[in-house]
Amino acid sequence: MVLLVNACVRGESRTRHLAEKLLEKIGGDRVEVRLEDVAFPKTDEGFLKKRDSLIATRQFGDDYFSLAKQFAAADIIVIAAPYWDLSFPAVLKQYIEHINVLGITFEYTPEGIPKGLCKAKKLYYVMTAGGTFVPEEYGFGYIKALAQSFYGIKEVELIKAVGLDIVGADVDAIMNEAEI
Repeated sequence: MVLLVNACVRGESRTRHLAEKLLEKIGGDRVEVRLEDVAFPKTDEGFLKKRDSLIATRQFGDDYFSLAKQFAAADIIVIAAPYWDLSFPAVLKQYIEHINVLGITFEYTPEGIPKGLCKAKKLYYVMTAGGTFVPEEYGFGYIKALAQSFYGIKEVELIKAVGLDIVGADVDAIMNEAEI
């Protein structure tokens, strides 16, 4: 199963366009999580107490864990996230907080080192940006570190098209070059 984590909200999203081109090449059964449609619970003390209690007692049948279980079960993961305000959309961070579940997506070794529990062999991170100032540590680097260090997904690839809104940019050429 290919899991598309879609953080794109614009109807004519260039990031979504690149992700669709990639998904055509990958093929196979696809499940999409449109993050704008997910009603994440408010993260307050009551929520954290409930979540911590469920994790401590390994009660992973609760609906809260469905996103984490889906992520852990995917064979390939594609994250489509435009570069906004020096990072990815905030809703992607919410998603990450809800899939980062001890006992589902990772566990700790006796030495305290995270060990991944995810099935995926590869994660693609697809992004576009209007400008060219796109330091990897503000988006892709964070996702790559989680994938490799926590989730056990060793192969992580960045697909990007940047400089799309610069006056005079050949948008079609930039997008075509980014399509793999």
